[in-house]
Amino acid sequence: MTTATIKADSTLSRAVHDFVRRDFSPHYGQRKAEFVTDPLWRRFVDLGTQLWLDSGNFEEVAQVWTREFSALTTNNTLLNKEVQTGTYDDLIAEAADLLSGFEDLSEREFILEMAFILNATHGLRLVEKFDAFVSVEEHTDLAHDVERSVEYARRYYAICPERFYVKIPFTPAGLLATRRARQEGIPINHTLGFSARQNYVITRLARPNFVNVFLGRLNSFISENDLGDGEYVGEKATLASQDVVRSLRQGRGFDTLQIGASFRSWEQYVRLAGIDVITAPPKVAKELHQRKDELLAIESRLGDNYAPGIRDSVDPRRIGLDTLWYVDDELINCVDDLEHEDIDSFDGEDLVDFFESHGCSGLLVRWSNAQVATSAAEGKIPRLSNWADALADRSIGLDSLINLAGLNTFAADQKEMDTHVMDVLRRAASGR
Repeated sequence: MTTATIKADSTLSRAVHDFVRRDFSPHYGQRKAEFVTDPLWRRFVDLGTQLWLDSGNFEEVAQVWTREFSALTTNNTLLNKEVQTGTYDDLIAEAADLLSGFEDLSEREFILEMAFILNATHGLRLVEKFDAFVSVEEHTDLAHDVERSVEYARRYYAICPERFYVKIPFTPAGLLATRRARQEGIPINHTLGFSARQNYVITRLARPNFVNVFLGRLNSFISENDLGDGEYVGEKATLASQDVVRSLRQGRGFDTLQIGASFRSWEQYVRLAGIDVITAPPKVAKELHQRKDELLAIESRLGDNYAPGIRDSVDPRRIGLDTLWYVDDELINCVDDLEHEDIDSFDGEDLVDFFESHGCSGLLVRWSNAQVATSAAEGKIPRLSNWADALADRSIGLDSLINLAGLNTFAADQKEMDTHVMDVLRRAASGR
């Protein structure tokens, strides 16, 4: 059995579906009254902002959750934290027994199925506990595979169509997979976005339910590379992207909403009040709540134009800072032309070729193996010294660079989770 043949209606998929849902007892819309309401959070909701929490930890969420919160975001990193505690070791063993009945399953397919089971099970438990919508993320191995990404999106949706949003990352293949999934009505949270121009392309081509700006990582890039304090860089990018997405909603009738993600401080709640969605770690939400009596009026910041915290000696264009908040005519023309193509016949390489031929190769970059390895070694925040020339000559964008770093860090956490799964099974086998 090849991975591509594991369809949503296959015997294996049906068995996994039933296994994951076996103890699921949802109370859609019935549990909200069990949670308190809070005037601080109500002020954000009244401005039109959906409040989510960026966590998969039940205790952390319970300390913050009120009626005003509606959704939870999980990802490879957050799920890995839960798996590493051992809380799912028994489930891993039971799932392995189930999958052992499919003898033609390869080791790689086995790993993908185990990750799917863990993500879906954890997501259902969050749905059941908080009556929340939950974003569940695909295995990072699928980030460059359109067919498999779409197939797993179908399977996640089948597990809980009432509450699951499927997270697909911004890659050329991920963009095409999101487009196909949305054509089937599957709700998609298109993740790992960092700029207005990325989200302009994502919204026009794929029309997901949600796009993101991981703003905390943008601020950290500036501060950790000693280019300034980094204040307001991510906030400026988020508001610019919000403006772009809102314009597409109003002008073209799209339904896409903007998420501000990767919050690092309570001030960012105030600075971004009024955007479509805020998702932040419970720790940051608690910090804001502790200051509720000190806060001035919380008002919409849509339309604000923050000055990025960079040193006067730094040339913003040489580091590609403008790629975070400008959508230029060249890119708009590229997407206009692309919409006249048979996009659904494209693969990821076709999409990269098209952007390259239209002078937009800095947005969808043809990364070399050496560049990918360098990024993986750096971790979450790229080191400017390794990328200064490419940023200066515009062969890559700052948004594209940090997207690559984000995908690599998620892949590292995914690998750690996969290793834990196999370690649990090896220990169980040796103890028999």
